[in-house]
Amino acid sequence: MTAKPHIHPRKSIGNYWLGKTLGHGSSGCVKLGFHKTTMEKVAIKIISKAYLQTSEILANATKREMAILKLVRHPNVVRYIDAVDDPNVPYVYIIMEYVEGCELFDYLIKCRRINEPEARHIFWQVCVAVDWCHQRNICHRDLKPENILLTTSKQNVKLVDFGMASMQPPTSLLRTSCGSPHYACPEIVTGKSYDGRLADVWSCGVILFALLSGRLPFEDNSVRNLLHRIKSGQYVMSTYFSDDARDLISRMLTTDPKKRIKMDEVLRHRFFAKEDNYQYPQNAFDEVYQTGQEVDQETINVMKVLLRSQTEESIRAALMSER
Repeated sequence: MTAKPHIHPRKSIGNYWLGKTLGHGSSGCVKLGFHKTTMEKVAIKIISKAYLQTSEILANATKREMAILKLVRHPNVVRYIDAVDDPNVPYVYIIMEYVEGCELFDYLIKCRRINEPEARHIFWQVCVAVDWCHQRNICHRDLKPENILLTTSKQNVKLVDFGMASMQPPTSLLRTSCGSPHYACPEIVTGKSYDGRLADVWSCGVILFALLSGRLPFEDNSVRNLLHRIKSGQYVMSTYFSDDARDLISRMLTTDPKKRIKMDEVLRHRFFAKEDNYQYPQNAFDEVYQTGQEVDQETINVMKVLLRSQTEESIRAALMSER
């Protein structure tokens, strides 16, 4: 008699079936998910509660990521769908839009370097999304090719991983050192208080340099030497760069943050002037948050915990502010 094959029950969470693993991170893994009714594909980030309990900082970072993802609704940012936190399950599940494609990092490795028209097309979308966040006082703080997804058609960009993101009211500075060293600005590596928006600009400058040349502007086998190069702004422009690219990169990789170009100025730079499609997006996507009621109370409550010095009114005002 032939034994019947053992059938494992399909794992699920909430309204979703769990599929294959898409990737791993420091806080957990990301799996493919399918809606039980519509079979819509989603990406499900699975975070261990035991991992979160090891540090209040980690727990707060996860709360902040969920809150910020709920706030950032933009075509070039991965869309937040839901979160499942069952007290009987040892994991927190963050359900997000599934992007069919690859990391920009992998695409760059494959291509070695990207020609300027294509790099411009990709970089424009990155900067538009980052500027939209900055207008609402949200700083990503971990911008790098690994956190940028490129759709299979290579037409659309999606920013992901807001685990390091923070809200920064206009008159304050940030202090937490975070992000990847190769993409970190001088003020972060020297341990100074910094403007997260200008830190994002520096990281984007590194990204543009890498797209056009296939290498990083600041590299060294010694971490000490690497940090010294970043602090002093020691890098060599590639021969592949056009004059416009050179000018923009030099303005973004300016060591003095007070002299560094801002993201809205990046979008107005002549590097993008050659294409009619690249025009500064005035009031882009302003259908989101027309009134304070559109920012749900649960998100406001989370932000009040994370921004202890801010009132509910100031948080709502910051979220809806154009600058």
